[in-house]
Amino acid sequence: MALPSVVTQARVSPSGGADDTASIQAALDTVAKLAPDADGIRGAVELAPGTFRLAGTLKVAVSGVVLRGAGSWGKDATILELTGKPHLAIDIEGEFHQHELAPATMLTDAYVPAGATVIHVADASGIHRGDTLLIVKPVTPQWVHFMGMDQMWRNGEREVWLKSDIRVRRRVASVAGNTVTLEIPLTDSIDSRFYPGFMPPVTRVEVAGQIAEDGVEDLRIRAPKRSVDYGKEPEFDGIRVTNATDAWLRSLEFVDTINSVRIDRNVERMTVTQVNVIQQAAVTSHAKPFDFSVDGSQILLDRCTGRGDKVFYVATQSESEGPVVVLNCRFSGDGAIEPHQRWSTGLLVDNCEVHGGTIVLMNRGEMGSGHGWTIGWSVLWNNTADGILVQNPPGDANWSIGDVGEQLSAPMPVFDRSRGFPLTGGIVESSGKHVEPASLYLEQLRERLGPAAVAAIGYR
Repeated sequence: MALPSVVTQARVSPSGGADDTASIQAALDTVAKLAPDADGIRGAVELAPGTFRLAGTLKVAVSGVVLRGAGSWGKDATILELTGKPHLAIDIEGEFHQHELAPATMLTDAYVPAGATVIHVADASGIHRGDTLLIVKPVTPQWVHFMGMDQMWRNGEREVWLKSDIRVRRRVASVAGNTVTLEIPLTDSIDSRFYPGFMPPVTRVEVAGQIAEDGVEDLRIRAPKRSVDYGKEPEFDGIRVTNATDAWLRSLEFVDTINSVRIDRNVERMTVTQVNVIQQAAVTSHAKPFDFSVDGSQILLDRCTGRGDKVFYVATQSESEGPVVVLNCRFSGDGAIEPHQRWSTGLLVDNCEVHGGTIVLMNRGEMGSGHGWTIGWSVLWNNTADGILVQNPPGDANWSIGDVGEQLSAPMPVFDRSRGFPLTGGIVESSGKHVEPASLYLEQLRERLGPAAVAAIGYR
């Protein structure tokens, strides 16, 4: 469905003074106290054209609140100028409380493939349509060994790839006997070979505290231009979203923010559309900042753009269970679209361009703190980049289909070059020539929900 057009409930103009944080925050707090409508929306705070100075962080912690400017570019743009000590511009943050509603039943499938919407459990008598299930993929020594992730070292100490089980929440579409159909497919496989004598738990849960229907739109966030020793110096960052559902960022521009858009844990069903990031700062560190960092589920990045060097344009983070879609995005510079660390699944990069950089689905090995296999069960579709690197994790697959760019290969990165591990390349089809349908995501959306759903997000 289309993103909502929210009625203005408060207006703020630039003061011309040293700091407008308090006046904008007061307007946000006023709207937060209004009663929500039937869709859970309270209203928008509308910022006038001009430059607002922001020495502090604007906070949204209640559902249904939107911050909107007059535009992100041109003479009538609304600009949030970050001043003072380095800080985050906007923080959208709910709470997260997960409660078990009943004792766990057990998954009985010997193998659940990635993309499955049907699972079988020992006892589904307490599970009903609309329930939320917590499904566990056990992280066992057997699986870690199978993935080749138990022999990573740095400075004489063993690196640990994953420390805890992987958990994903899915809503129930229907139940028949002990067969449960999920609304959203699972993006990872679950294989009983790697947890002998153990049945993974499936638990009916209730989640509370997440905020919903919050958005930021039509403004520019600008930070002071300076060199960046990333990870060691304080940062001017853009927007962070945590513990939120059905949220959006629309028609924004970020200039010289270090980490511009950060979608953290427990964010579900979020759209980021027509957001531009301009990174002019010189990155002096080995580590790289992120234009778009994703650690949530059911995330769409649509028609986003960026320009800058030595940066991750889009990166998934640790144990991010998708689906995550990067659609019709355009970036330029020597950066990359690249899952960052520790096993995410369900990424689709569709019709994107990286001029001067790469699109990568790889094993990062001993890089960082032992990032290892970053991604599985993911697809690159009809993209263009200087370099395309796709590798297959053991027992999993990644695809490059219709991508234009040099197909690369690389060993697993290790500090001791004598221990280099060769890696299996991913599945490559129609390299150098785009395929039909032009967009895998839009075609699947049309098949599921019809042409109106495609039109609702701005496509024919």
